[in-house]
Amino acid sequence: MGTTATLGTSLPVLVGLVMLLGTLGTVLPGIPGPLVVWAAVFWWAMDRQTTPAWWLLTGATGLLLLNAAVQLLLPRRYRRNRPQDATDVRRRALLFAGGTGIVGFFVVPVVGVVPGFLGGIYGWERVRLGSHGAAAASTRTVMRAVGWRMLTELTACLLVAGAWVGTLIWG
Repeated sequence: MGTTATLGTSLPVLVGLVMLLGTLGTVLPGIPGPLVVWAAVFWWAMDRQTTPAWWLLTGATGLLLLNAAVQLLLPRRYRRNRPQDATDVRRRALLFAGGTGIVGFFVVPVVGVVPGFLGGIYGWERVRLGSHGAAAASTRTVMRAVGWRMLTELTACLLVAGAWVGTLIWG
């Protein structure tokens, strides 16, 4: 009986941590971000079993399925014979961009993820390369290669997480 009461009060914190892991999974290799975020919403909805929880689960499922469909439409462009240094720099740039995108999502609600993500890549590349022209060209290259796919996935996960927080507060 004590375990259920403890889990009931700490469940939103645990679900929030799982959602954070899923959101970070969009920029970290090896973690299926949207699937983890959906699983967190499913876990929460199964525990709550209220109308707002079911509506959130339905909306999250639809949005993440739409995200999966959009991912199939976006081109995949990877350069195979890239030196290891370039791969590491790009991965760090994408991690930084993911972090600035998450911050941007909360600073300028919803739409801030795009300038946050793009600004993060540009800022990282500007520091790394030194000039505006080289940083802008590198940002375009990164966005064409994997950036747009990652940005759409990150935005979908952040929208689900934001809707979950809104449902917790107002639902």
